[in-house]
Amino acid sequence: MKRLSILILVFTLSLSFFILAPAFLNQPFAPNPYLKLADVLDIFTPLVIIPLYYLLLYYGGSQPPSLRSTIVFLVFAALWVLGQGMHLSANTIGHWLTTTAGDQIYDVTYFYDEVLSHYLWHLGAAALSAQLIYNSWRHPFQDQTFRLVVESIAGIIYGLTIFIIGIEGGTVALMFPFSIIAAFAALILGWGKFKRIPVLSFFMIGYALAALIFIGWGLYWGGFPQFSHLGWI
Repeated sequence: MKRLSILILVFTLSLSFFILAPAFLNQPFAPNPYLKLADVLDIFTPLVIIPLYYLLLYYGGSQPPSLRSTIVFLVFAALWVLGQGMHLSANTIGHWLTTTAGDQIYDVTYFYDEVLSHYLWHLGAAALSAQLIYNSWRHPFQDQTFRLVVESIAGIIYGLTIFIIGIEGGTVALMFPFSIIAAFAALILGWGKFKRIPVLSFFMIGYALAALIFIGWGLYWGGFPQFSHLGWI
């Protein structure tokens, strides 16, 4: 019980770190000044996060994942890694193309960096969380209950992270409606047994919070401007 709660918190903190830290690591990477520290850190993102996703799948229910569930996970994980890797490379190249705005090379790099990669990446994240919610509901723990204190704290951090990547990643059209759907689906599926399905409870709290912040942000600004467009980062 305690081990799963800690795993959920470690997953959330790791995800938040690898998603948010690169924005503050714009210093050149000394061995290769054409790279930034953020680029080097981002290489390790899938190597840390994808195994944590799988551990949540493996330990998040009363039964280990079946072969079918594992194959589904691999497809979703591949989508996540495809988007993240595409973003890493295109973003690194894009740093050196700022003087060629309007050029075809700049335009295609921008598309891969800011549009296609973000949607593939965040779609993979949404799909993985949907699978984890389903697995937790499908295989609840029968003989043990969770206090959900750690899961609630992790859910708050996760919700803030989802909101941030949706806004700054320009994928509000995906992450906002998914947050609403995931929160309501988890609420309905988990009603009356939340303490036996901690992974579902964690994601429910996270996506409910993300949806509420999306709503507040949209109402306040009359839209969904990115933090960088507001000059905050």
